[in-house]
This record gives sequence, structure tokens and C-alpha cells, in this order.
Amino acid sequence: MTTIRPRRLRGTPAMRRLTAQTHVDPAQLVMPLFVREGLTEPAPITSMPGQVQHTRDSLRRAVAGAASAGVGGVMLFGVPAVRDATGTAGCSPTGVLNTAIADVVAEVGDELVVQADLCLDEFTDHGHCGVLDARGQVDNDATLDVYRQMAVAQARAGAHLLGLSGMMDGQVAAVREALDGEGRTDVALLAYAAKYASAFYGPFRDAVESTLTGDRRTYQLDPANRREGVREAHLDVAQGADVVMVKPALGYLDVLADVAATSAVPVWAYQVSGEYAMIEAAAAHGWIDRRAAVTESVLSIRRAGADAVLTYWAVELAGWLREER
Repeated sequence: MTTIRPRRLRGTPAMRRLTAQTHVDPAQLVMPLFVREGLTEPAPITSMPGQVQHTRDSLRRAVAGAASAGVGGVMLFGVPAVRDATGTAGCSPTGVLNTAIADVVAEVGDELVVQADLCLDEFTDHGHCGVLDARGQVDNDATLDVYRQMAVAQARAGAHLLGLSGMMDGQVAAVREALDGEGRTDVALLAYAAKYASAFYGPFRDAVESTLTGDRRTYQLDPANRREGVREAHLDVAQGADVVMVKPALGYLDVLADVAATSAVPVWAYQVSGEYAMIEAAAAHGWIDRRAAVTESVLSIRRAGADAVLTYWAVELAGWLREER
């Protein structure tokens, strides 16, 4: 009787590499980066060990390093010195994020994809992702008007791709219309389609010095709902999204697999700040092997169907991958 032995394909590193069903390549990684207005030196983010709020100069160096590492792109987030109710600094050509976009494009050109976060939470004094109405609720349609302005400003600054992370209904169609009206049909749109109201965003809110009180459950997805993530992704594709996102990643691999199985456009996933912080904290205590845990976590996101992964380990992981070749 013939004995079936699947272990034959696991016997050596060379055999495992040859038969691996999923791979991670530096070009599939996107590095999120923060730039803070008025800094003279990079400022460490306490809840995200190894990550900083950049100055304009250190941001340029970081992006040049990312390009040298071969990562696919960078996602830029701005931390302004002054915030107001409508997020004026997000639309200003001289605002911290739009200035950073221009700096980065001047530094690396088309060596990688320069991406910008298109949302109001970093720029509003109340910390919500949109404009508030008289009752203190997020006004969806008034917010879309501001998103249109932000999109045009970011495109003029030179962004290759805009990350629509605010979770307003109709945001993709509104921004696409505004860009097309400016003749900027070349700018791609990444829709944060399945963005859940997650507890794992905490360190990010430290990074952008969020002023939010309360939560965003009226516009971000309920963590209990799996099918809703697929529905949102399909709606964004119908509105003209070039890429759709699932966020967070590790807690939502089921949603990611569902979206990837049915999407007509590339599907990305964001390995968020809380996921990063948990692994870093456990590794710092000696409870897990840091490199192995980082590599496995990103591999699992790719295995679930992500075509690219936003991760704070992008540059470091790219270096490890090159070592292994």
C-alpha cells in the first residue's frame, strides 16, 4: 500500500521555498509615515516603538530609504499645528500634509507610489472624520464637499494615489468627480471600503494626536458584520475605486478573504497600529520571536488575499526579504 507523506514537501528550506503557495515581496508593502508641523527633530511615538512623527527633512530621508528598500509605496499622514471645526489645514496648499506630499514627490519622483490619507480626523478640533452638524453629528454630504477640496489639493501637490479613509457614503464618487473635473484622471483612488470601528487604532491616535472624544461607530463598520464589508467594497468599486482596503487586517482575515474572492480591483489590507504595538510589546518582553512573528503576520494577510499590505514594518521587512534571497 502506498503511503501518502505530505511531509516530503517540508523536508528542506529549498523544498519549502519551492512549494510555498504564498510569498511576500517588498513591492507588495506600503509604509505609513507621519509628519508633524513645526518639529525640528523626529519625535518618538511612545505607543509605537520604533516609529516617529517626522520633520519635513526626516520624512524625505525616510521615503528615500523606503524607495531604496524596494517597497511599493508610502502612505502619508499629517499632524497640523492648528485644527478647527472643518479641518481647514487639510485643504490648504501650504498645510502640513500637502507640503509633505510635494516634498516626497520631489525626493523620489515615481520610484514608489506616493499616497496620501484623505480624511479630516487629523485636521479637525473634534477629531471626527467629517464636518459636524448642529446636533454634533457627522454631516455626510457637507463632509463630501470638503473631501472634494482635499482631493484636488493633494492631487495638485503631486500625490499618485489618495487613500479615502473617512467612511462617508458616496466619498469615492464625489472625489472621482472632483478630480476628473480638474483633469486629474491620472490620480488613483484607494477606498478604505471595509474599515471597522476597531479597538486596535489606539496607538495611531497617539501618532496623530487625535482630539476625538466618543467613537466613530456611526460611520465605521460594526465588528460583528462580515457581509457588510463585502457590500461596502462592491459599492466603492461601482463608484470608481481603483483599489479597495480592509482595515484592520489580522482581526478581519475572513472579511479580507471574502472581498478578495469577489473584487474586480486590487485588494489591500492595513496592519494597523494596535497590531504593530502588540507584537512589539510581546517581543520586548521576550515572549515571542520578533522577526518570526512580524514575518508570519504579514504572510497571513497575504495568504488571506491581500495584494498589498500597509504595515509599519514595511522597510524593515523588505530588508529581511532581501537577505533571504
